[in-house]
Amino acid sequence: MKILAALILALSLSIPLTTGLAQTAAKKSAAKKSPAKQPAAKKTATKKPAPAKRRTASRRRTRAASWRNRQLKPEAARYKDIQQALVDKGFLKAEPNGVWGDDSVEALKRFQEAQHLTPTGKLNSLSLIALGLGPKREPVVEIAK
Repeated sequence: MKILAALILALSLSIPLTTGLAQTAAKKSAAKKSPAKQPAAKKTATKKPAPAKRRTASRRRTRAASWRNRQLKPEAARYKDIQQALVDKGFLKAEPNGVWGDDSVEALKRFQEAQHLTPTGKLNSLSLIALGLGPKREPVVEIAK
């Protein structure tokens, strides 16, 4: 009864509740008045992982056939051109044969290092441009005015 009287007195005078006993009583009465404000019980149900998407054979073929997804292996004639450029620059001592072997890889690594490129031994656009084997372009024709 004393708690209820203190609560009514505090509410009517708009005095903040200072005692722990009065605060506990205020919380209990507030909980009884509005049950919607009570925290909801936590559910411990686990979610099932989403099933992985399956790729169909036709989708795999389409992706593999796309020229944007992979770089094609150069033909023997292109390897021979690259080897000839390495011979001309003095990095490859063997005769160009169109087969990209260990001697070609080592020669390309030495060339890349001399050109201050990353010496990977793999053919890339910067190495081909440095060898003078960059993309072939049509000459620009100027029209006389």
